[in-house]
Amino acid sequence: MPEISPSRFMIQAGWDDVPHLTEKTKKDLLNSTPPFLRDARSKGIPSLGAGAIYPIQLEEVSVKPFAIPRHWKKGYALDVGWNRTAALWGAQNPNDGVIYCYAEHYRGQAEPVIHATAIKARGAWIKGAIDPASRGRSQKDGEQLFEAYENQGLNLVPALNGVESGLYVCWEGLSLGRIKIFTTLQNFAAEYRLYRRDEHGKIIKKHDHLMDTFRYLIVNWDQIAAVQAPERYGDMGSGISDTTAGY
Repeated sequence: MPEISPSRFMIQAGWDDVPHLTEKTKKDLLNSTPPFLRDARSKGIPSLGAGAIYPIQLEEVSVKPFAIPRHWKKGYALDVGWNRTAALWGAQNPNDGVIYCYAEHYRGQAEPVIHATAIKARGAWIKGAIDPASRGRSQKDGEQLFEAYENQGLNLVPALNGVESGLYVCWEGLSLGRIKIFTTLQNFAAEYRLYRRDEHGKIIKKHDHLMDTFRYLIVNWDQIAAVQAPERYGDMGSGISDTTAGY
């Protein structure tokens, strides 16, 4: 899946973009369409119905970005590889325990130093959970990716990677309102809508890098989540702890 960026766009079209359909016709069509296909047909938003791993409309768990208080815990998860490296950041409201996925990194065919620089720009102090398979994978000249990213100054732990149990934890969090997604995460949204199983119930391992980081983030939250320490006693800064995102 190509990265969605200011120079790359994904065009969606549905009934709402067809000028010759009347409002009554659109309403009739919508009423005769199963709920899980309505966004796909009316707005052109991909939907996978019963095959979706998370059968929850993204709009139901999405929120507009807001300034994240500095005293909230933060953490991130990382899935590495040459064709695509992805990272996902989360922050937790201490009052109700809700975790907000607020930022993403999504880029392919770049060296670890490039990815690490982008990750540290969102807070070098934040601890991350990395795909445990990175300890045995090579990106260049046999170098282990886990060590390569640690050498770039990232604070990482190998993620627990029980797939089915992790998917259940994520699904439960979304269903109960314990996990929310910022509407600005366009690459996350694109993968979420395509994340599915085949006719045999197996997960389709394609365009799922951020979905893997999502699972690592939620399952390993207690191991990575922490509050940013003040630079000096009594200094809580400007309130902006991620200068890249602006909040």
